[in-house]
Amino acid sequence: MIEQLSVFLVNDKGRLAHLTRRLAKNNINLHALFIADTSEFGVVRIFCDTPRKAADVLNAAGYRARVNSVVAVKVPDEPGGLAKLLEFLDANDFNIEYGYCVSHSQGSAMDVLKIDDDSVEDKLVEAGFEVYEAKDVYTLDD
Repeated sequence: MIEQLSVFLVNDKGRLAHLTRRLAKNNINLHALFIADTSEFGVVRIFCDTPRKAADVLNAAGYRARVNSVVAVKVPDEPGGLAKLLEFLDANDFNIEYGYCVSHSQGSAMDVLKIDDDSVEDKLVEAGFEVYEAKDVYTLDD
């Protein structure tokens, strides 16, 4: 499992810039950022080099930040690549709380999923899926 930083953020002008500047001032490097929003607040999900330090920095600054475990799976960047992964998870009774996908390298995508069952990573590997390690995600280099 990989540690991801999640931050609740009020939908006010400049809040995201302030958050990222606060992390930069503490020498925390961001590698990926995803925002889901509602009318009043957003949830910012971040891959960074030191997620626990980042959570401490942001909580001390008045943000609501926490570290979550997610699984990142390499799938073919082609029609049906994601479907195959999701069908496997469904057939094995894994519930997905949320997820997002990014193109990672030529021909592959990285699907990041929040699943509240720590056995998911082993099951995916046993089924032949390639699961990213933290060092792969925090650098996003192939």
